[in-house]
Amino acid sequence: MQCRFRDLRRKEVINIHDGCRLGLVGDVDIQIPEGQTAAIVVYGPARFFGLFGRGEEFYIPWDCIQRIGDDIILIDKHFQRRDPNLERKRRR
Repeated sequence: MQCRFRDLRRKEVINIHDGCRLGLVGDVDIQIPEGQTAAIVVYGPARFFGLFGRGEEFYIPWDCIQRIGDDIILIDKHFQRRDPNLERKRRR
């Protein structure tokens, strides 16, 4: 399969480990001497209309990608999520 970077940027990344939608591909990490793709980077959601930056970004190694479809990329990687109770306390 041949794919350009601009085609990858339009694809949504979904984790099949927990069914979570991570976002759209924002960047690709390439090993220069070998010319191989090492990973994809998914940027976190914008905070307050993008004025306060973005949330955490996800660095997904190429080995974790299970399937690349027409509009989504399926990965299998366990991410440690923050405790939702701590998030609620910070918002108050």
